[in-house]
Formats: sequence, C-alpha cells, structure tokens
Amino acid sequence: MAGPQTAYGQDFSKQEPGDSADMLEAKLWTNPCPFTFRINYLALLYNTPLYSWIQDTYGLKRPEYVVLYSLALADGGSARDVSDTSGFPKNTLSRAIKRLELMGLIEARGKAPGGRRAQALFLSEKGWDVVNATRPIFAAQEQRMLKTLTEGERQMLFELMSKVVRDAQDWAGDLPELARTRDVDEEKGTPQ
Repeated sequence: MAGPQTAYGQDFSKQEPGDSADMLEAKLWTNPCPFTFRINYLALLYNTPLYSWIQDTYGLKRPEYVVLYSLALADGGSARDVSDTSGFPKNTLSRAIKRLELMGLIEARGKAPGGRRAQALFLSEKGWDVVNATRPIFAAQEQRMLKTLTEGERQMLFELMSKVVRDAQDWAGDLPELARTRDVDEEKGTPQ
C-alpha cells in the first residue's frame, strides 16, 4: 500500500533519515502559522487523489464537482451560494455551471429562495447518479484520514473548525492591517 501522496507525487511513507521528516517537524512545531499549515497539508493530501480520480473517471474538473457536491447537500442553491461556501470565484463557478448544464448534470429552475435574482440550481437524475457514486469514496477517505481520533476528539475538532469557518467573513479576502501599513523603500523594494 502506498503512503500518503502530495500533489507532486512525493511519498512520505518512505523517508530517509534527515529528509523531509525534519521539515515536517519544523512545519508542525516551529511554524509561525501552525494552523494554516495543518489545514493546507491535510486538504492537499485529501483533495489531490480524490479530484484526480473524479477527473479521470467522470471528466469533471474540481469546480464542476464542487457544484455537484454542493447541490447534493443543498439542492436549489445558487451559484453565489456555492461560491460563498467553497472559496471558488463566481466566474470560475459560472463556467463550471454552464458545462454541467451542457452535460445534463444540473438544471436551472426559476429564482433561488429568498427573493434574490439568482437562479436556483438543481441536480438532474444524471447529476444525482454521479454524486451517489462518488460521495461514498469521499466519505471513506475522510474516515481514513480521521481514524487516529476518537469519536469525542472528532466531534471536538468539528466544533472548533466550524467556529473558525463561521468567523471567516471577518478576515477572509483581506490582508492584516500590518500588511497595509508597512512602508516599502521604493528604490530597494524592501520593507522599512
């Protein structure tokens, strides 16, 4: 059985002494951004093989599958809803939605709930077939990823992560004040 793979095909199950294990320890324990390292690392290891499999098996790019998966969780949502909850830009999702409509995987029907002008999107029967065939693979991979945690630890992790996610609108899409107030020496291009 192969070890965990990164996007670049590195296999961390067979590390040589002095190899990236020291780098991993440094990134885990001496990193000024320990939370984001952990999130990004796990997301990359989880997402890369799954979305490669989705593309190879179903011919769907990641944003396209994200639309399907989102609608499977909340059928009748809009492109804006998917964008707001996935981090993908609206123009990327607009192209994905057009392609999914052409493929017969989603349908647009009327306005989205709440009186907005946005169009409500629904999975077609064909779209549901894709989601129903793929969702168990995603869930099984998550179970593999979380097997080291007890049920109580998982619940605690989910609750803490949900708290961070719900607060994201307060910081996402903007740099910290420190970045906006730094002076840069225009000749040298270095911070002062």
